[in-house]
Amino acid sequence: MAETRNKGNAKRPITQDEQLLETPKPDEFTHTDTWRVFRIMGEFVAGFDELATVTRGVSIFGSARTAADSDYYRAAQETAALLVRAGYTVITGGGPGIMEAANRGAYEAGGVSIGCNIELPFEQKPNPYQTRSLTFKYFFVRKTMFVKYSTAFIIFPGGYGTLDELFEALTLIQTRKIKNFPVILFGSSYWAGLRQWLESVVLAEHNIAQEDLFLMHITDSPAEAVAIVEQSQSSLRKLDKTLPNDYASLSS
Repeated sequence: MAETRNKGNAKRPITQDEQLLETPKPDEFTHTDTWRVFRIMGEFVAGFDELATVTRGVSIFGSARTAADSDYYRAAQETAALLVRAGYTVITGGGPGIMEAANRGAYEAGGVSIGCNIELPFEQKPNPYQTRSLTFKYFFVRKTMFVKYSTAFIIFPGGYGTLDELFEALTLIQTRKIKNFPVILFGSSYWAGLRQWLESVVLAEHNIAQEDLFLMHITDSPAEAVAIVEQSQSSLRKLDKTLPNDYASLSS
């Protein structure tokens, strides 16, 4: 039974992330966090084992609050379907909104539709369009799966969680912790203010370099988003002759 904590007159479950990151209390045994490491390790092992065959994954992010009649929902659905037809596996956070749209597009196109779900206090429910569903307790383990098994990120409009995934990818690419894969922002009107702020404030204060602005691609077209992914894979094949010519043969 999950441990709970009072919030006003109601009780809410305590997440594993919360337990891990809170400051230890004086009366706790010193080995509590040490034993938690084994749970974290098990979650990594389970994720690696389940996703080991994914070699052409594309992660699609966006708001869980996006309605099914939204233009962005339809665009995410179309983008995922186009990715599947191009031989890619679609990966999402497994929840509602944009995540559901992307899983739905991949599922209905007959492709591999993966949901990396997360346990939350307010009980995110997995959407029904997943051919493969995983559930994680820890955000950082889940984020590792997105990066490790993706050849590109496509970011639809969203909130803090979406921005977190966006800047996580940009940071890893900028610091050369991972290869420079495409980070595609869908919805020019939504992302224009962020792009302008990065250029007029962050770049102007010399906190990023000019080339860092080009780590992001902005589009309003599902077909163009997929074309950017395809072009990046063609470039990788030219740079690394050890990569197989037919990635699709390796896809799960």
